[in-house]
Amino acid sequence: MKKIFAILTASLIMVVALAACAQTPTTITTAPSIRTISANGNGKVYIVPDVAYIYVGVRVEADEVSDALNQNNVQAQAVSEAAQALGVEAVDIQTASFNVYPMSDYDMEGKVSRKYFVVENTVYITVRDLSKLGVLLDSVVRSGANTINSISFDIVDKDSAMAEARDMAIAKARTEAEAIAKAVGVKLGELQSVNVYTSNGGMSIYDAKGGASAMDMAQVPVAAGQIVITADANITYEIQK
Repeated sequence: MKKIFAILTASLIMVVALAACAQTPTTITTAPSIRTISANGNGKVYIVPDVAYIYVGVRVEADEVSDALNQNNVQAQAVSEAAQALGVEAVDIQTASFNVYPMSDYDMEGKVSRKYFVVENTVYITVRDLSKLGVLLDSVVRSGANTINSISFDIVDKDSAMAEARDMAIAKARTEAEAIAKAVGVKLGELQSVNVYTSNGGMSIYDAKGGASAMDMAQVPVAAGQIVITADANITYEIQK
């Protein structure tokens, strides 16, 4: 009997506890939303490039692979020596690619009329004295280069120009945010976020997969012009209460 009474008592306590839990109120709180104003700004800095990068190619055909390799090596060496004679350091002359492959010519009936080998050697030259660029192109062509794949201009040290463009973009974004706040009759509060995207410039005056006739390119006047460093900024302010 006592055992049955104890079981009933325990069951009753559990029912009361569950009922109490079911009647406990649930409170949900949400943080107040922050009202913000976002604005964008752009900065541009124009600077004169101080370095040029050129890809100069030497392409040779010969019936024997050894002859093609030897001829290509002689012409590539002459190109390197011509560049160095105009003040280009040896460390600024690098082999960018070197390819050797067999080729075949066919007659009107589709039969092989000739088998030969092609050797292509592309040299990457950094020109730090732009006043000599035109003369250098003419010299390397006359020494044996027969393709110029690309010429591009850049700035060696552009950190200060990038910083100037960044600061200009942020200042314009801040001015725009202040103008928006004034137009809608509110005041800017604390800064919430800043995002800056910078383009570091670089300019190519010629770039094509097939390359160009080296003689034609050497005869074209080369002008470096200006490079544009750009920055875009996005800033967000809290609207002051």
